[in-house]
Amino acid sequence: MGSLDTNPSTFVCADDLDSSFQPLNADDVRSYLHTSVDFICDYYKSVESLPVLPGVEPGYLRRLLQTAPPTSSAPFHVTIKELRDAVVPGMTNWASPNFFAFFPATNSAAAIAGELIASAMNTVGFTWQANPAATEMEVLALDWLAQLLRLPPSFLMNNRTGGGAARGTGGGVILGTTSEAILVTLVAARDAALRRMGSNGVAGMTRLAVYAADQTHSTFFKACRLAGFDPANIRSIPTGADTDYGLDPAKLLEAMESDVSAGLVPTYVCATVGTTSSNAVDPVGAIVDIAAAFNAWVHVDAAYAGSACICPEFRHHIDGVERVDSISMSPHKWLMTCLDCTCLWVRDAGRLTGSLETNPEYLKNGASESGAVTDLKDMQVGVGRRFRGLKLWMVMRTYGAAKLQEHIRSDVAMAKVFEDSVRADDRFEVVVPRNFALVCFRIKPLQGDMLMTEEEANRELMERLNRTGKAYVAHTVIGGKFVLRFAVGSSTQEEKHVRSAWELIQKTTTEIMDQGREM
Repeated sequence: MGSLDTNPSTFVCADDLDSSFQPLNADDVRSYLHTSVDFICDYYKSVESLPVLPGVEPGYLRRLLQTAPPTSSAPFHVTIKELRDAVVPGMTNWASPNFFAFFPATNSAAAIAGELIASAMNTVGFTWQANPAATEMEVLALDWLAQLLRLPPSFLMNNRTGGGAARGTGGGVILGTTSEAILVTLVAARDAALRRMGSNGVAGMTRLAVYAADQTHSTFFKACRLAGFDPANIRSIPTGADTDYGLDPAKLLEAMESDVSAGLVPTYVCATVGTTSSNAVDPVGAIVDIAAAFNAWVHVDAAYAGSACICPEFRHHIDGVERVDSISMSPHKWLMTCLDCTCLWVRDAGRLTGSLETNPEYLKNGASESGAVTDLKDMQVGVGRRFRGLKLWMVMRTYGAAKLQEHIRSDVAMAKVFEDSVRADDRFEVVVPRNFALVCFRIKPLQGDMLMTEEEANRELMERLNRTGKAYVAHTVIGGKFVLRFAVGSSTQEEKHVRSAWELIQKTTTEIMDQGREM
């Protein structure tokens, strides 16, 4: 068949030449999508039995699929068969209920449906006029989520005051990743600082300094370089167990004062709510108090833990948000909305659009020039944009706040079950207090006749667990210690999967210790 050809110049079907190509033939669309839906449903039914981490070697796929593109067409069922036989065995199954390695990539029936419909419509909503529904749906979905998070009205694009229809100064945009949210706010903060300095162009860039804790995601440091900040002026402030690895406001103040004394200009502070390594929470309110004295932009990266803040019992983690300049969170991590969906809100949208807007002649239109709309292209790096707002709206409209809160609380409860199990076994320790649904744990320093170091034992535990295919965990380093991360949150997880993983951890640890004494 054509999809199995090894020579792209052979086996050209007569039908391929004689018939007109209709890529959106209605019958084909219906047939292909029905087949794809069956494939997806079968995948979700079987994913629990699949190895979480595949046992394939680099380059495996090229050995299973032809390396040259096919010239002739193939029946769609052949394409699906190759997908099932070659691609699925090489998948790291993030949808598995036995996936505990990283913060989750959650999904739901409503999100999948929204993604499917948005892909089928295939709109490019760079301006309001290019697709009014796409722009207004995104604004509505962002305003809904902002209200669930109890963000102040100043962040809402459709803010209504006094019964009128006046728009607020704030606004939001859905981006692909947190990296983009940090990058665009860095650019806006950079330009604002340069204007305050009276710098001509970027001549003053070498004087700008930015700040974050050493637990902040590497995304921040990468985005700083992309935005043109001098690497010598990017401050990574050390954290420790005394603040549960959150940013110490006193150290931040010391760093900013030192920079001012050296002739630098504090420009941007990134506070994190739920760091990747340990789920540490930086004190937002205290950070804003300090940054305000230097007129520095404060951004809150709540990519993972922001979702939990729709629950009243977790909302205090972002107290002080009414005074920050921007905040972002990613519903694709923990709020049942598939990749990619990072929500960014800014208190003054004009500061963002002032740095990012473009106005080519071919995109000019009456709506944009009237000032009655915000063209979302001017709040992101690129111009083209997908219909991301649809799936987020469909998730909130379909499930409602109560079910989304129930999902968060269930994951937190399962993580507590795991944490309690770890604490009850005197061979282990919880390294940092649990926040949300991540448990950082390790085998304790080894005693007696063990012939391996504690790092060797923990690394061996992780590698053995992952080789089984029955669980997938990841590691980090906290306070110089090699630590295992157990992140609860896969959309298909139940308490039985958490308990099963713990039993596997205990059994494997016993084997490692027995073998360690025999070495």
